[in-house]
Amino acid sequence: MDSELLIPDGLGWVRGTPAGREWLAALPDRLAACTARWSLRLGPPFPYAFASLALPAELPDGTPAVLKLQYPDPDSVHEATALERWAGVGAARLLAHDPQRRAMLVERCVPGTPLHELPADAALDAAVELLPRVWRPAGAPFTPLAEEAAGWAERLPANWERAGRPYERRLIDTALGLLADLVDSQGEQVLVNQDLHAGNVLRATREPWLVIDPKPLTGEREFGVVPLVRGAELGHSPDAVRHRLDRLSAELGLDRERVWGWTIGQTLAWSFGEGQVFPNQVEVVRWLLAAPPR
Repeated sequence: MDSELLIPDGLGWVRGTPAGREWLAALPDRLAACTARWSLRLGPPFPYAFASLALPAELPDGTPAVLKLQYPDPDSVHEATALERWAGVGAARLLAHDPQRRAMLVERCVPGTPLHELPADAALDAAVELLPRVWRPAGAPFTPLAEEAAGWAERLPANWERAGRPYERRLIDTALGLLADLVDSQGEQVLVNQDLHAGNVLRATREPWLVIDPKPLTGEREFGVVPLVRGAELGHSPDAVRHRLDRLSAELGLDRERVWGWTIGQTLAWSFGEGQVFPNQVEVVRWLLAAPPR
């Protein structure tokens, strides 16, 4: 099956769990059903997929699209709802949705080059224009940031112990303290995307840039820039991280200290995944703690 579907290397991690192997085994039938239901012509899977099987598709009228078969993780359960809520404003359009199969047909961004192919400051210019357009007031059914942060706080110490205490305990304690302070003092709740890094914003023709692959939450705007601040796509160094923090906070009218705190909390929570530790995430936390808000 893997050879027939050309499962990307980025999806290889799913073979490590029974649930993942079950999902892989069901993919051929789901792919065939979606192809028939929407009368699609498909190309080979995109190689960068990590949490879904994504393939270029063409509708019967020639419209280019992307077929996504999602891995059933909780972070993406409301992806289709977020795309519906944005209705094509600043984000790829949802063309069709099959909730039972966790399948979506989404507008294909053409030419589809990622935001990080721009020079870093030009990419930040584009982000400053784009982000306010997707920060819409929102509530149910999206998971509140407060609830998500409670999960990070609960799992973080256990993940750290399970991984053999891979970095100093003070990072855990600091992150937990910041999350506790931030959760109950948030501003207006809007639709934010906890994975809006510079690889998930693509060049398009309908609009200059469109958001793809959202992992939506409702939370304050200060959280909405965290993925861009911590992400290595626009440069991985202390100066690059602090520059993104400063520019995005200032130009979007955000509380810099709260952006700083949310970045530390989420970045450390996301420093573990599928039994491994991501050292780049830990470095970002150390760099930010070395330069606390004045």
